[in-house]
Amino acid sequence: MVGLAAPLLLQAVTLLLLGSPTVPASQPSQSQAAGESEQQLGQASGASRSVLLSIYVHLDFSNKTWPPELSRTLTLPSALTSSSSRTLTGLSITTECNANQDGHFYCGCLSGYQWNTSVCSRHPPCQTFHNHKPCDCLIFSHPEPTYCQLLPPVPGELNQDSEQPMPGSTLRLTLLVHHAAMHLHWYLQPQAAPVPSFCSQDTSVPGLFLARARPSSASCQYTCCFEAQGFRWMLHQEVRVSLQETDVVRLPDQLSIACATTPVFHLSCCIPSTHLAYTASWSPREGGTASLLNASGSQCLVLAVQSCPAADTTYTCELQSLELAPVRVSVSVTSIQDGDTICPKDSLAVTWNVTKAGYVAQAPCPMDKIGMMTRSCGLDGVWGPIRSSCTDVRILALLHRARLLQAGQGHPATEVPQLLAQLPGQVARVSSPSDLLALLGTMTFLAEVVAEARLQLHHSALKDLLTGTDEILDLDTSSLWTPAEAQKPSMSSALLLAVETLAHSLCPQDHPFSFISSNVQLQTQLLGPTFTADYRISFSTQPPLQAEIPRHSLAPLVHSGANISITSLVLQKLDHLLPSNYGQGLRNSIYATPGLVLSISIMADGQVFNQGEVIMDFGDRNGTPHCVFWDHDLFQGEGGWSDEGCQAQATRANSTTQCVCQHLTAFSILMSQHTVPDSPTLELLNQLGLGASILALLVCLGVYRLVWKVVVRNKVAYFRHVALLNVVLCLLAADTCFLGASLLPPGPHSPLCLAAAFLCHFLYLATFFWMLAQALVLAHQLLFIFHQLSKHQVLPLMVVLGYLCPLGFAGGALGLYLPRGQYLREGACWLDAKGGALYTFVGPVLAIVGVNGLVLAMAVLKLLRPSLSEGPQVEKRQALLGVIKALLFLTPVFGLTWGLGLATLVEEVSEVPHYIFTILNTSQGVFILLFGCLMDKKVQEALLKRFCRTLPPSATISPATNESCFSEHSKGRSKNASYEKRMA
Repeated sequence: MVGLAAPLLLQAVTLLLLGSPTVPASQPSQSQAAGESEQQLGQASGASRSVLLSIYVHLDFSNKTWPPELSRTLTLPSALTSSSSRTLTGLSITTECNANQDGHFYCGCLSGYQWNTSVCSRHPPCQTFHNHKPCDCLIFSHPEPTYCQLLPPVPGELNQDSEQPMPGSTLRLTLLVHHAAMHLHWYLQPQAAPVPSFCSQDTSVPGLFLARARPSSASCQYTCCFEAQGFRWMLHQEVRVSLQETDVVRLPDQLSIACATTPVFHLSCCIPSTHLAYTASWSPREGGTASLLNASGSQCLVLAVQSCPAADTTYTCELQSLELAPVRVSVSVTSIQDGDTICPKDSLAVTWNVTKAGYVAQAPCPMDKIGMMTRSCGLDGVWGPIRSSCTDVRILALLHRARLLQAGQGHPATEVPQLLAQLPGQVARVSSPSDLLALLGTMTFLAEVVAEARLQLHHSALKDLLTGTDEILDLDTSSLWTPAEAQKPSMSSALLLAVETLAHSLCPQDHPFSFISSNVQLQTQLLGPTFTADYRISFSTQPPLQAEIPRHSLAPLVHSGANISITSLVLQKLDHLLPSNYGQGLRNSIYATPGLVLSISIMADGQVFNQGEVIMDFGDRNGTPHCVFWDHDLFQGEGGWSDEGCQAQATRANSTTQCVCQHLTAFSILMSQHTVPDSPTLELLNQLGLGASILALLVCLGVYRLVWKVVVRNKVAYFRHVALLNVVLCLLAADTCFLGASLLPPGPHSPLCLAAAFLCHFLYLATFFWMLAQALVLAHQLLFIFHQLSKHQVLPLMVVLGYLCPLGFAGGALGLYLPRGQYLREGACWLDAKGGALYTFVGPVLAIVGVNGLVLAMAVLKLLRPSLSEGPQVEKRQALLGVIKALLFLTPVFGLTWGLGLATLVEEVSEVPHYIFTILNTSQGVFILLFGCLMDKKVQEALLKRFCRTLPPSATISPATNESCFSEHSKGRSKNASYEKRMA
């Protein structure tokens, strides 16, 4: 501090030559008159040795100016230097004080000096502690003979572990203190805000402290303050965080330009304001000029292009800061030429410029909104619907403040209640899915801050939270919740976790506390050390919800003398918003939820206690009850219902269902509405039907072995029987695999069960695709009568359709649903209906049945026309009729089978459809043998001819029998001839 006011108080350290180690009595004797190092030096000094000695000098300057001849090291008068015993050789100033008009003295230390902690703790600082060096300037009420002391070497080192941390990543700072350190605190610059307590000491290394932080996308400085060697120290570590591509806003990120009308256009890339120096450049820059534009909270580099590019061009904006990796973003510019299909300029909601067909137009959001609006231009030049990612400015500002708190910037104890107080008002501003996502993100960040800093909230802050939550649950589902969950499926699970975390953070002195609204009810209770009864709670829901925690679950906590608080929270409507994800043991049905979620949490001395028995009564519900809890870790963090540790039991007093769980979390009850009946009769029918089907298919193969050369004499018959033979082979393998799968241990961790499910999926699909190939050959022959099919061309196409297409469906379902845990049905080696894997089988099957139905309708119309006889020859016409008959019988059977199967999945049906489905589904091999093989006249003639000619000569055959065989054969031919005559 430069002394410009009078009087000026100077306290100095002097260099003195002593004849003896005795210090004159005239010198001050205060404890702070000499530092520890100075005292040691004085005691060790002997005769005729120079020592450092502190003296007190008070100089008055009436003209309030510092004499220029008075330097920091003063030249002493000759009178002082003539003493024979002691000689004062130099005077160095350590402290300068100014007398203010309020009568106080502001005393600051010169470079290399500081007030010790004893003096610093007794006097207030001159400025705010965070903006000034610690104990560098103090305020005294009257002049005191005190002075700043010489600082020893820095007693510690502060290092950053990672070279260049990423935004949101965990940053570790290491502080190694060489002496005993006390009162360790961390601060963040330039906000000068305290960082939440995240420092821990490594007991294996003395003096080693570790700190964790989550830096944001900007450079910042972490400061560590501590006390050591009688002084306060501040060590600084600058953390440089590079911007990411997601931090750069491109306006727009793609653009269509009509060169004939508007050759001039502007591109800009904007970054959040940061004190890091970034240099920006556009490339290519031919025909354009770049300029820097500073907006509120952001910096933009604008490129003004004066001439339209001759072809489609990609412009790149590069941002570079010293020692950081460059950030590059690109903007694609499409040139619209004469003759291109375009969407014209439109002014719906905002102005949409001319856009080339197949591209997306962008427009900034209206006022008070941040983000972009997009609109696709169809290939036919018609504008598509408007899609908006606009977020309200105030909601986004709230999210930004919460994100900074979560990153360690700010004072959580002060700011969290402030942000929660704004929550109900911001819910009223939600008008888009982006607004809802931003608001839920704010709640999630605040919950993480409260949990990490172990904050305790007052009842007013908790009331704001619950009021805002109640309003959030009332928001429109179709226009807000559903689109938002499509972008982030875990958002409702995150809301539940955030409300749970914040709700049990109530201050102990604010218990008991209750809150009741239409969607949220909360009750808290503080248990004393003498509490020995069961904990019971009830809520005024419909029907009433009751919960109980037996005293034996609370006994260990009560006996330990811990401060116990129990928070019971009911959220209505939330279970309808949570994803329909079901864990192990819950995947064989479709469930209904009661419309509420109960969360019970126990806090003991600031720690969450999760173990304990809880008994809940959700009232009388229709259906089979399943007591469940919401497990936030299921389905890759998306969350799901689980029944682990929970069971349902009927009450004796009434018909309600109680849920008993051995842990504390968010509970609800699921009611099975559409369960597959567990019937031994159905299981027996299934086994018998599959056995009969396999036997029939083997007989069919044997028949084809006998008559193959006879029945494939023309191309149509060849294609028909090749397709039917592959149907038989695929269905035989599928039924055998399905029958064997019932003997395997079910579950997603069984490789054999997984392989059986995949093979069944593929083989059953292949069965239907070969039926489709058969129908398509028929359709070709009916539509293109005079076009001859080539075996070399058609047969490969049939193989591709019959095997590669079903393999694609089966492999796609495996790759899509297996990582999610939604591939296998619980308790069976077959596809899961709840997760959607089963529909990758049912969908193609029903589509094939529909196509076959259309082919049959076309065939019937063709048969009614006399022109059919003018087309194919007699043999070919007979083959076509055989295909039609087979499809006419098999298509309704197969279609009815899987139609009923789909009905049993989506409808609440009785056991009758299940029986019909089982009988038809397991008898498909019998139907193929009868209607696809044995009813074919060529097959009948071939079998009749073969068995009549190969009768053993030793057999006794009556003339009547032989005659009957011959007449039957002739009768069949005469019927065939008469049929051909009618057709002609």
